[in-house]
Amino acid sequence: MASIMRMPEVLANATEAIIANWLIQEGGSFVVGQGMAEVETEKALVEVPAETEGILGKYLAINGASVQVGAPIAILLSVGEGQAEIDSLMAEAGVQASSIPEPVANISTPSVVQEVVAETPKATAPKAESNGRLFSSPLARRIAKENGIDPASIQGTGPGGRIVRRDVQDAISTGTKPEAKFVNTVIPQGTFVDTPHSGMRKAIARRLTESKTTVPHFYLSAPVIANDMLNFRTKYNEWADKKVSVTDLILKSVAAAFTDVPAANVIWTEASLRQFSDVDISIAVAADKGLVTPVVRAVNQLNLGQLGLATTDLIDRARAGKLKQNEIEGGSFSVTNLGMYGTDEFSAILNPPQSAILAVGAAKQKPVVIDGEIQIRSIINFTLSVDHRAIDGALAAQWLAAFVKRFENPFWLAI
Repeated sequence: MASIMRMPEVLANATEAIIANWLIQEGGSFVVGQGMAEVETEKALVEVPAETEGILGKYLAINGASVQVGAPIAILLSVGEGQAEIDSLMAEAGVQASSIPEPVANISTPSVVQEVVAETPKATAPKAESNGRLFSSPLARRIAKENGIDPASIQGTGPGGRIVRRDVQDAISTGTKPEAKFVNTVIPQGTFVDTPHSGMRKAIARRLTESKTTVPHFYLSAPVIANDMLNFRTKYNEWADKKVSVTDLILKSVAAAFTDVPAANVIWTEASLRQFSDVDISIAVAADKGLVTPVVRAVNQLNLGQLGLATTDLIDRARAGKLKQNEIEGGSFSVTNLGMYGTDEFSAILNPPQSAILAVGAAKQKPVVIDGEIQIRSIINFTLSVDHRAIDGALAAQWLAAFVKRFENPFWLAI
């Protein structure tokens, strides 16, 4: 029988969410478990599955609408039901068709700019007179006076035969080639589109502002010689069924560094310092609507093949907006890699309540001194951002040294 579909609580304690995209068209049928809509929370894009089978009779919330949890978003029908049931349930829910919002129109306003244009002499019109009065602009009269020209001798080309500046200038240059002049032209401003902030973008802005203003950050950086690790990756991928990325090797090195310095695997809470036994690492993924940070669980327990499969799956689903809520929660550490964009070095903002984030730059050929000689090596700049409440400078330095040692000497990966 006909029923009302309501906005589910896809995020714990959330009060509202956004209809990002309906996956079923009005009038379309669906089966149990089929995706009905993509709902955007503050942290992820979640697909809402159908709990029954039926037909989507009418949207009560369009794409882009922000809806309170529990509010009606659609009317679902059974075979044989139609407009009568839709009207009845809309009345029951207190929803009118006119209450469904329309998209916001774009706005464009004109502006006056000055441009250089080449003008050719234009056909003249008889001088305009009214009771013997000569019609001309003040600017035209001034230019004519300055150049000793009688305005009465000029044929006006303005509205109604009015003498304008260009007429005087044409009179001055009579017999010469057309010349460039400045004229005021009204052209429209570049059009623009206002895109309302998504829930995800609002959450990113709020959380990072909170992090930067309430968490005492400090930063450590280290240039790391990456030749051996990059060579290891090349050789590994020649033999392995599942290829690994540089990010995968960074994650393994991070986990190994926490094995070496377990005291750094902590987060700050108001009541205590919480230390973890496994290493759960968030990886920053650039999605269409903002930054998503899925968590790779127990990296310390995964071999390279398992890690490559896990990260590929999470990254692909993060970009497609298919992550589950539990896949973006938790973790004590983050890795953000902008090296693929050629970024040499940067500092990242902590992702609360995590205590550290490692920013990764591009591998670039640079001169280094080895055994007293200048040699060229592939260098990656790593910058560690740390919550000083949870980790002191000396402890952070120990951890970074352990990471550098692991990354520069990858042979432990074979053990």
